[in-house]
Amino acid sequence: MIGMGREICGDLGLAEDREWLVTNGIGGYGSGTVAGSLTRGYHGLLVAALRPPVDRRLMLVKLDEAVTYRGAAWDLASNRWASGAVAPRGFVHLERFALEGSIPCWRYACADALLEKRVWMEHGQNVTYVAYTALQAREPLRFTARAIANNRAFHDTGTVAWPTAVSAASGGVRVVTGGDALPLFLKLEGGAATPASELYRGFALPAETARGLLDRDDHVHVATFETTLMPGETAVFLAAAGDGVTAVDLESLPRRRARDRALLAAWSEARPPGAAAAPGWVSQLVLAADQFVVDRAQTPGGSPGKSVIAGYPWFEDWGRDTMISLPGLALSTGQASIAAPILRTFAAFVDRGMLPNRFPDAAALPEYNTMDATLWYFQAVRACHEATGDDGLLRDLFPVLREIVDWHVRGTRYGIQVDAGDGLLRGGQDGVQLTWMDAKVGDHVITPRIGKPVEINALWYNALRAMVAFAARLGEPAEPYQGMAAKALASFERFWNAAAGYCYDVLDGPAGAEAALRPNQIFAVSLPESPLSPERQRAVVDACARALLTSYGLRSLAPSEPAYHGFYGGDQARRDAAYHQGAVWGWLIGPFIEAHLRVYRDPEAARRLLAPLGDHLGAAGLGSISEIFDGDAPFAPRGCIAQAWSVAEALRAFTLLDRAASPVRERA
Repeated sequence: MIGMGREICGDLGLAEDREWLVTNGIGGYGSGTVAGSLTRGYHGLLVAALRPPVDRRLMLVKLDEAVTYRGAAWDLASNRWASGAVAPRGFVHLERFALEGSIPCWRYACADALLEKRVWMEHGQNVTYVAYTALQAREPLRFTARAIANNRAFHDTGTVAWPTAVSAASGGVRVVTGGDALPLFLKLEGGAATPASELYRGFALPAETARGLLDRDDHVHVATFETTLMPGETAVFLAAAGDGVTAVDLESLPRRRARDRALLAAWSEARPPGAAAAPGWVSQLVLAADQFVVDRAQTPGGSPGKSVIAGYPWFEDWGRDTMISLPGLALSTGQASIAAPILRTFAAFVDRGMLPNRFPDAAALPEYNTMDATLWYFQAVRACHEATGDDGLLRDLFPVLREIVDWHVRGTRYGIQVDAGDGLLRGGQDGVQLTWMDAKVGDHVITPRIGKPVEINALWYNALRAMVAFAARLGEPAEPYQGMAAKALASFERFWNAAAGYCYDVLDGPAGAEAALRPNQIFAVSLPESPLSPERQRAVVDACARALLTSYGLRSLAPSEPAYHGFYGGDQARRDAAYHQGAVWGWLIGPFIEAHLRVYRDPEAARRLLAPLGDHLGAAGLGSISEIFDGDAPFAPRGCIAQAWSVAEALRAFTLLDRAASPVRERA
C-alpha cells in the first residue's frame, strides 16, 4: 500500500524525508532515503550486528549506480555534498518507489527503458542483497555500480575505516580494514569487479544537521562492478560481513517474500472470527513488527535468546521498550511463540529484582537504571499467559516474579522501595532518570520524577494483582500479594487532584506533589486492574483527550503548562528539553485507545482516533511509525523513523478494537 510517483520521487527534499528500512532479525539493518542520497550517519545498505543484536558496524554504505543505454549515460544514484552540490542527481530518473511487502522497490526510467531495484536482507545473517531488473528495454543496458564502504561503529559519524586491502575473491572483492574488524565481501553475480581505494570526502547529512550533530561523513570507494543486462534479466548484488557467504543465493528473495506471506497469514489467523476486513495499513504494520524482534546471542547462561530492538536506526534493545512492545509485536500478530523466549531471556538478566533498562551497543554489561521496565514485565507475562495458557512458562517465571516483589519491598537500587506507610512504590535519586520520561543532558535530568510516579504505582498495583492470579493458578500462597494490593489500592486515592479533576503526576517528591497535566495517568485507566472509580476513569480520559490527544498519540505535557515545548529540534540539549515536555509519543495511542474503549465502550469512535496513523506510514519511516512527533500541528514526525512500541501499541489497539467489534464472541 506504500507507493509514490514522481511527485515525491522527483523532489529531492520530499524524497529524502521518506526513508526505507530492511532488517535481518539479529540487529543488523539497511536503511536509506527514497532519493538514494545519505542524510544520516546511520544510513547504509549493510549495517552488521557483530554481537547480535548489538555491536553494529556500518560496512556497505551505498552503491552509486549508472546505466548506459542507446549511447546515453543515466545516473541512478544521488549524493549531497558538503559543498552544497548535489551530484549525481539520479532521483530525477526515479519514476516510482513502493514497498512490496517489506521489500523496497525503485523504478527508474531511462528513455524508454525501465530498471527496477530491490533491497532485502537474509534473515539471520549479516547479508544484504540488491537486485536490478531490466524490466523493459529495446537493447542491452550496460550497468555499473561503485561500491562505497566503511567499517566503523554505526554511531561514529565522521570517522572512516580505510581498507588495508581490497582483493579479488570468489568472483567479487574482499575488503579488509585490519585489526579485528570483519572483512566485507561484495559480489555482482555474473558481473566483473575492479578493486579500488578512493576516499569520497564530505557527504552532507541534512538530517544530522537538523539534530545538531556531526553532519559530514567520509567513505571509501572500494570497487566498481559492471555487467550487461539484457531485457528481462536480473543481476543480483551481494554484500556480506565476514567470510561465511560468498555466493549469491537466488532463493533468498523468494524466501523473503514467503516470510512476508507467512507473517500476514499468522496475523489473519489470529484475528477474531467474523472480523471485518482490516485497512491495508494494519497489514503493513504486521510486517513492520517483525523488524524489531531479534535474536540475542549473549545471555548469562550462554544460551541464545530473543529480544526487541527499541527503534531504528540507532537504538539497542531496551527492557522497558521490550516489555511494553511484546503484546503488540508477538500476540497481536499471531506470533505468540516468540513471547516466551523473550520473557525467558530477560528473566536471565534480572538482578536485585530489576530488569535491565538497556544493553549498550559497545558495552558488555547491561544498565539497570529503570523503575518501570520491571513492572512492565509483569504485564507482559500476564498478556502472554492469557493468550497462550502456558502454565509451564508461568511456573518457570514465578520464582523470578516473586523475587522481584521481595526486592521491591525491602528496597533495591536508586531508592526504589515500597513505602511501608502507604504501600505505594517510591524511587529516584538526583542525576538518575528512572521512568520512561528519561531525557538527560549531562548530569541534568529533565523530568526527574523522584517520589511516587502515578504510572509506576498503577503498574505496581497491577503487578500485585497479577501475582494474586498467578499464585492461585499455580497453587502458591496468594495472601501476601492480596494484602499489599489492597493497601496500594487504598493509598492510590492520594493521587486524585480534586481541584484539577485528574491525577497528580508524582506524589511525595522533593517539592511535594507534581500537578502538571501529563499522560502518565492514562495507565491508571488502561491497565487491566484500574485503581480509579469509573467516574474518575472518565475524568482522566477526558482530561487527556482535551489537552494531550493528537492525531498520532498523546503529548507528554499539556500546552497550557509553562514548561511546554511544541517543537522538537535543534541540538541535543534543545531536543531533550522537548522530549518529554510536549513532544507527542506514538506509543501512547495504545493505552489511550484502551482507556477510551473502557470508559465509552464505543469501538467505532476509538477506531477513528487510531486511523490517522495509517496516513503516517507513507510520510517518514515508510511502512512504520515514528518514535515521536512535534507537539504542535502539523505534528511533524521526529526521532527514530521506526519505533517498536509505536508499532506494537497501534497493533495492540487495533486488536482490542477488532475484538470489541467482532460479531462472534471468542471462547474464553
